Formats: sequence, structure tokens, C-alpha cells
Amino acid sequence: MFIWLASYPKSGNTLVRSLLAAYFFSKDGIHSFDLIKNIRQFPHSSLFERLGVNIKNEKEVIKNYIQVQESINKKNEIQFLKTHSYLFNIEGNNFTNLNNSLGVIYIVRDPRNVVTSAANFYNISPIDAADHLIHTTQISENPFGSNLPDKSIVYSGTWNGNFNSWKSFKSQGKYLLIKYEDLIADKEATLKKILKFIYKLKNINFEIDEIKLKNIIESTSFENMQKLEREKGFIESSTNKKTGEKIAFFNLGPKNNWKKSLDLEVIKKIEKAFKKEMEELGYL
Repeated sequence: MFIWLASYPKSGNTLVRSLLAAYFFSKDGIHSFDLIKNIRQFPHSSLFERLGVNIKNEKEVIKNYIQVQESINKKNEIQFLKTHSYLFNIEGNNFTNLNNSLGVIYIVRDPRNVVTSAANFYNISPIDAADHLIHTTQISENPFGSNLPDKSIVYSGTWNGNFNSWKSFKSQGKYLLIKYEDLIADKEATLKKILKFIYKLKNINFEIDEIKLKNIIESTSFENMQKLEREKGFIESSTNKKTGEKIAFFNLGPKNNWKKSLDLEVIKKIEKAFKKEMEELGYL
């Protein structure tokens, strides 16, 4: 059974994947972009094509979500799947079920900072990015960046719809909420919290490899991630369609501050739309 790493886009999922990939899929905890390939994205067209599903027929794709998950489910291994989907039921077809899902780590970020990050990634204005969070419920045409070959449709839901949907795992004791802001403020403590949750789900004694942990914290610094992207590129980065130039995936990170970059109109728009959830999360 696998553990979902779920989030709305541009909320810190890549950082969490980097931390976990370095911990579980390396010997020394030194982060590299190759390691996160061990954490697959769902949905991804290749997973459906492997089972003979016609990926041009979206109804057939949705009908086969569970079957595809069953085909990649390895009971005795720690396995993660990344997703930006909300936990949906479309025409009686569930996104996942408890037979395949061991639990979920849900990563959330202040939507005002999601707006600024999304505006950079998609090369759109902040007001358009805000409208995207509030109204758009699906992402298509290469949702993970134009350098990736996949064309899967991702049913992200709205920002608050995505956040609220995954709470259903709470009643099963299989839900951990991680705030991006906590990752930035104290990465080590937050990673230990995540690992403790994973070990509990897997019913494994909680023991930390402190040397590996130290290497992970150092090698996943934002500065190092930026350096790696400059030197080797990052497949999930996007490209400016007009100029053909790469848009830095690791753009501002901890320096992303909506108070300095957003107009009052955009701030009010976001705070009005997501007042309930932002109060719940302590963002308001």
C-alpha cells in the first residue's frame, strides 16, 4: 500500500518529495533530482497505457484509477505517490480507496503565496492566478510543467476544495497535515514529524538515522536546490511559451512574501474566497 503526498499545486510537494526520497531511496541522504523519480506522479498517462487503457477516452481513464493503483501497489515496500488531485468521486468512480491507500500526507501553503508562486510558474498575472485557485477545477495540457511529456488531466479542484477533500482520511487516523511554512521554519522537526507518521502507518519502530537526516537537511536547502536546477536543470520546470526560455522552478522559496508582491485587490479576493479555511489554518 502506498502513502499519498497530496497538495494543491505550488504548495511545497516537491520539497516533501525531495526530503522523503533522500531518506528512503539513498544511502547517505544526499539529495539529487534523480532520487525523486522513485516517487511517481498520479495520474500519469504511462501508468494507464501499460494496462491498455485508452488515455484519449477520459471516462475510461477515470474508471480505471483504482485498477491502475492496484497494479502498482506493492504491499511490502514503502511506496509514495504524488498527486495534485482532490479526493473525488466522479460518476461513481473514486479517486482511490483504503485497500490501496495506507494514508495521506497533505501539504498546504498560504494561498496568497500559492498565487505568487503559480503566477511565476505559469507565467500569468497574479489576478489570473487567483482566479485559477478560486474557480478552476482541473488542470490539463501538461500540468506538471512543459518539460514533462505527460498530458494527463488532473482534477485538482479549487484550492479549498482540494484541501477539504483529503480530510476524509482523518477519521481513519491516516492523515497528516503539513504546512509549508513549518517546513521552512524548522525543516528538521517537520521531517521527523513526517517520518514518525510514516513509521506509525507501517507499524515500524520509530528510529531516525541522524547522519542521514543531517545530510538531507543540508542538501535540500533552497540555495542548493537552486544551484542544482541551474547546473542540471529540473524536469518539472516550465517554459515561457512566448520566449522559449526556462522559468526557474526554484524561484523565491522562503523569500516568497505575498505582503510585498500582491496588490490589495488580489489579497482581498483570496481572503474572501478562502476565509473559512485560512482561519482554520491560522493564515487569518
